[in-house]
Amino acid sequence: MTADDLIGQVKFDERGLVPVVTQDVTDNAVLMMAWANTEAIRNTFSSGHATYWSRSRKSLWVKGETSGHFQDVEEILYDCDVDTILYRVRQRGPACHTGNRTCFYRSAYRRGGENE
Repeated sequence: MTADDLIGQVKFDERGLVPVVTQDVTDNAVLMMAWANTEAIRNTFSSGHATYWSRSRKSLWVKGETSGHFQDVEEILYDCDVDTILYRVRQRGPACHTGNRTCFYRSAYRRGGENE
């Protein structure tokens, strides 16, 4: 599948964005969630680096461009409704801007255990 094939199927929201969940291929950890537009998807396909759309900066954002913590994309999947994308990546360094390996490091609920 090409980038344009995927773009032709994706159900973008009214802002022209689609959510992207990013997962580590080595252990299946969910690293982060961000947004992509058509340009970000095309750049991800062509560069092999996870590229997103920054809603705050209103510009493309290649993960790792400033931090060096690139996400090398191994696979791109999409869900059954074609309204969410999954980037399976090899993460270089921490994924979270806080320095944590994943953005999902805080627990709100844990069955039978204490929350962090």
